[in-house]
Amino acid sequence: MSRSTSRTTEATLPSSAVTADDLDCAVQLAVSVLRQAPPTAWDTRAGSLEWDCWETVEHLSDDLFAYAVQLGPRRPPLEGNVPFVWESRRVGGPANAVHADRAAGPAGLLQVLEASGALLVAMVRTTAPKVRAHHVFGVSDPEGFAAMGAVETLVHTHDLTEGLGLAWNPPADVCARVLARLFPDVPAADDPWRALLWATGRAELPGQPRRTTWRWDARVRG
Repeated sequence: MSRSTSRTTEATLPSSAVTADDLDCAVQLAVSVLRQAPPTAWDTRAGSLEWDCWETVEHLSDDLFAYAVQLGPRRPPLEGNVPFVWESRRVGGPANAVHADRAAGPAGLLQVLEASGALLVAMVRTTAPKVRAHHVFGVSDPEGFAAMGAVETLVHTHDLTEGLGLAWNPPADVCARVLARLFPDVPAADDPWRALLWATGRAELPGQPRRTTWRWDARVRG
């Protein structure tokens, strides 16, 4: 059995681990700040991405959904993804299984984001730490999928707030745990959020060239 009926799995993790609570915090803070965007702003480009802000929220929602379903089978796949159909709705757009109903407006779009995040939070809470599942950046465990969901949320909300003209400064402790879990090559920093932006090619650090290519390491530690 891969599921537990309580949150005791988090109690067995070290204090430095990324938890479902960290992921939930990131998603809830993201939804809260994005609700401040004017209804007419969602067709603007999301920061340095080639997608508009609506598409970027759909992509983020799709990431969270995809990580949740990857942990879903009793025997999660180790060689590939659960075979949902991912497809773009325009040339150059993100390839998603999740799309929000445009008729529901920005409020509906953010409800899709919150619901997708809740799916992954629930899967991380209820999946035994020993479970492993495929990711293209390394076979991972529930903590790894929580960290991946968190980094997607943190950095894509950065992209979105750049496009929407909003402020975004997520909690340093969550950023530090995500960095330690997924970017072990990045040294500890006084400003973990800035270091995470640098690690994902979105910012500069003193004495460090800006990254033009990057990837995290999803493999299980220890």
